[in-house]
Amino acid sequence: MTNVTADLVGLDNLVANTAYLKAQQIDRTELRKQRLTLTLPRPKKTSALRTAVGRKYEPLCEQQPIGRKLFQQFLLTSNPTYRAAYEFLEELNAWSFAEDETKEKAKQGILTKFCQPESKSFLSYLTGSDAETCRCLSSTNFDEENLEQIGEATREFLKGKPFLEYLSSPFFYRFLQWKEYEAQKITDRYFYEFRTLGKGGFGEVCAVQVKHTGQMYACKKLDKRKLKKKGGERLALLEKHILEKVNSLFIVNLAYAYDSKTHLCLVMDLMTGGDLKFHIYHLGERGLRMERVVYYTAQITTGILHLHAMDIVYRDMKPENVLLDGKGQCRLSDLGLAVELPQGKMICQKAGTSGYMAPEILKQEHYRTSVDWWALGCSIYEMVAGRLPFKDFREKVQSDEVTRRTLEDECKFMHKNFDAPTKDIVGRFLKKRVGIRLGCRNDDPRNHVFFKNISLHRLEAGLVEPPWVPKPNVVYTKDTAEFRDSSEVKDIQLNAKDEKFFKEFSTGAVSIQWQKEIIDTGVFDELNVPKLDGRDSEWMKKKKKKACPGGFIVSITSVSCFADCSLHESVNTLLNESH
Repeated sequence: MTNVTADLVGLDNLVANTAYLKAQQIDRTELRKQRLTLTLPRPKKTSALRTAVGRKYEPLCEQQPIGRKLFQQFLLTSNPTYRAAYEFLEELNAWSFAEDETKEKAKQGILTKFCQPESKSFLSYLTGSDAETCRCLSSTNFDEENLEQIGEATREFLKGKPFLEYLSSPFFYRFLQWKEYEAQKITDRYFYEFRTLGKGGFGEVCAVQVKHTGQMYACKKLDKRKLKKKGGERLALLEKHILEKVNSLFIVNLAYAYDSKTHLCLVMDLMTGGDLKFHIYHLGERGLRMERVVYYTAQITTGILHLHAMDIVYRDMKPENVLLDGKGQCRLSDLGLAVELPQGKMICQKAGTSGYMAPEILKQEHYRTSVDWWALGCSIYEMVAGRLPFKDFREKVQSDEVTRRTLEDECKFMHKNFDAPTKDIVGRFLKKRVGIRLGCRNDDPRNHVFFKNISLHRLEAGLVEPPWVPKPNVVYTKDTAEFRDSSEVKDIQLNAKDEKFFKEFSTGAVSIQWQKEIIDTGVFDELNVPKLDGRDSEWMKKKKKKACPGGFIVSITSVSCFADCSLHESVNTLLNESH
């Protein structure tokens, strides 16, 4: 490469990095100006949309973030009893994650506010033994068992009359409006595209930004012709289906799935901190500080347990597939080799990366989740020592020799940073017999002494502070020049069958992730106007048989005009349909 060429390549990389970093410094004021023209659509087919969203409490009021916020707004503006139920669950949740003095203060607040009959927020809806438990609650018997009983009774109360009233309220119609908005067709015009972050066998990963929210994502672009040529369509669809099912703080989540003229696109969480392999080998001395190793292993283990709870085997656990976000939290990525196994089913397919594959895979024996725990043991070893347990750093060795070592040799702990707990947990993960391997005996590996300084309850809620945080002005990935690939597939023709597959793949926004984006970027608060009030529901019922007099919604805090009366008409439609 000539000096001029090298300079140009370096300039390309600088420009790409600058644009990428600048995009992450979002000008919220400018975005709000651009969104002034956005409005929520009126549902085209209210009855069909109601059927699609269903009438179950958990999906509507707990699992979907916008549904949860609107139900909370309904409770807070309806009547004191509903408000007390909501506030109790919120303060109970805060108490469960609090520590030391804050926890004691939260406890006293709950006792005073909700358990004293003279209090305005007394939990008067409780009956029988639940009411007795609440009245008798004090500092001496304030424990998780009693609180769980009251909390469960509160949730059951909310599933009854409050939920039914919510379904006939303007708040629920507003939820249907958001669902209509969520269902919009997604194309590449929905995003700005930035630098390439990586490449794979079927395409590349690049950074993208949603135009109207400013949210940054990583877009995995799969070349349609390459997929067809290599027979990768089924694997791509399988990865998408698994990603759609997963909703975890410890796994990279899918936000959108769509297709362009040339690519199938999976839009996922952008992890700006780089992958663990990059941190192990390219930032200072090989390996990671033990504090980081413990923290990342706890998060990785939680992610693996989340997959296993859904009968999903990861099969590609390695530091290269563990990514850090901008706050220093890590997540599992690249579920391309993951497989969903119904309870009791086993497979013997060889899959994974050399150096991380478990003995049962190498011997082509039947296996389930055991292979992920072996790979985690290899990964912990690598984080500490800057090499694999059965392959040295940059060692030129045939895969057959790595297989032999894996099957026959014992793991040796030569690196100075291996302390007793680390040796023990790695040794337990690297047991060659599945029956005695850590994680394979219906046990939780996080109970090991290796994690003694980690609060698992707070970790699962994302409340444990990371030991390392990425710098916002640094790009933790390889230069763009290292990702250049000019190869194109021109000898493959796409037909009607291919187009049918592309349509099946291109399902648009993923509900939970899309709704989180809308809330986190402020779009929900900006578009969720006029502000609704719980009294509107009663007002609607009184006006049910009358024409809308001028299109006004009256609330405690505001008077807002709907010139087309659409909210009134549609809520009346909902009320008629529900009877």
